[in-house]
Amino acid sequence: MGRPATLLNDFHAALISTYDLGHQPFGLASPAAWLRENGADVVLLDLSQQALKKHEDVVRRADLIALHLPMHTATRIATHAIPRLRELNPRAHLCAYGLYAPLNSDHLHALGVQTIIGGEFEARLLALAEGLHGDCDPQAGLQISHDKLSFLRPSREGMPELENYSKLVLPNGDQLLAGYTEASRGCKHLCRHCPIVPIYEGKFRVVQRDVVLSDVRQQVEAGAQHITFGDPDFFNGPTHAIELVQALHREFPALTYDATIKVEHLLQHSELLPILRDTGCAFVVSAVESLDDGVLQLLDKRHTRADFLKVVQMFRNLGMALSPTFVAFHPWMSLAGYEEFLGIIAELGLIENVQPIQLAIRLLIPSCSRLLQLPEVQKIIQPFDKVSLSYPWKHSDPRVDALQRELERTIQFSVKLDYDRATIFEYAWHLLQQAKGSEHELLPTLPALAARATIPYLTEPWYC
Repeated sequence: MGRPATLLNDFHAALISTYDLGHQPFGLASPAAWLRENGADVVLLDLSQQALKKHEDVVRRADLIALHLPMHTATRIATHAIPRLRELNPRAHLCAYGLYAPLNSDHLHALGVQTIIGGEFEARLLALAEGLHGDCDPQAGLQISHDKLSFLRPSREGMPELENYSKLVLPNGDQLLAGYTEASRGCKHLCRHCPIVPIYEGKFRVVQRDVVLSDVRQQVEAGAQHITFGDPDFFNGPTHAIELVQALHREFPALTYDATIKVEHLLQHSELLPILRDTGCAFVVSAVESLDDGVLQLLDKRHTRADFLKVVQMFRNLGMALSPTFVAFHPWMSLAGYEEFLGIIAELGLIENVQPIQLAIRLLIPSCSRLLQLPEVQKIIQPFDKVSLSYPWKHSDPRVDALQRELERTIQFSVKLDYDRATIFEYAWHLLQQAKGSEHELLPTLPALAARATIPYLTEPWYC
């Protein structure tokens, strides 16, 4: 860093996460390293695991309160927490950072957030702390950074233990402690519905390999047996990714991992998949989104249904597990289209591969979304809703919206009761038939119900 470690002595920062998909938050640990290296007293609070009531003293003495907002759910939770944070400590500088902070900057400012940082946030948070500590008037407002940073090993001291977070469930029922890290940020692609695009505009940034390995190393020492790579697309930088997992496997041959990779990249770099398999990749998540070529074109996904079918067969031939994700409900989905969607999943033998919540995901249109450029979307959206932090829309067929709501309730209830995926899929099929008014129509390809999952999966059921 080139600065003395005492620069921020007597400066107190509270970095707060509200929800991070069941992971120990990398978005707290990474900036904490920068602040702590420069002498700041930093406390990390994960409100998905720690009650704010028990840590009010931390908030009261903070000079800087910074909330990490990597996703939509986290942001909605944060909007409820912010008034209490301001009440506890009105003198502290309040900051929001992460992917969804800039997308909701107007609403966050109205709640009292002074500085909003998007993109690469570590250096900007440090500069903000230095300004506050030096009694300088900090540059408030919105900042989006695409800086190329030399990262530090994330500082995870003081966070809840890994055993409190999501676990990897193996087909035999065993559970492994799961860690989380990031090898890159941003994305080269411009998918219309993706919240990354308005912030990174087709750019991506690499986290140096030695930093990633060091972060994994400290999580393995803390008990991690599996690592989730949270990169938006692990193959944005395929050479970086492959060299990383090879080095990881040499050091920890029993460690497994999962990563997210676009259909387009799985086909483009298919020769690299055996390396993933042989270095411990438990499964690959791929944002398929739709099985309708017209919808895929609207979303600018740059793959087709046929491409997805190729990937499914390719994974089957390699003996690898694919976990596709979908935006099952959107303005262009009909009841007949949803029936086709379920039928294809069943015919492909992918019921066990699809997280149940994926059967009920509804298209979210946040502020700044590229979807707003489409005339088809402009015709159906309502004014921006500050509660849902999105542009509401209604389907032209009320039965479709009613089905989505009932599916979401049923799936959430079923997951809490630990129902297997085949059973939940069958519920989805029957709810669809009820919506169509044909309750006795059977899905011919529905397999016999499995006693347990047949591919590895993480225990956190939610998605966005």
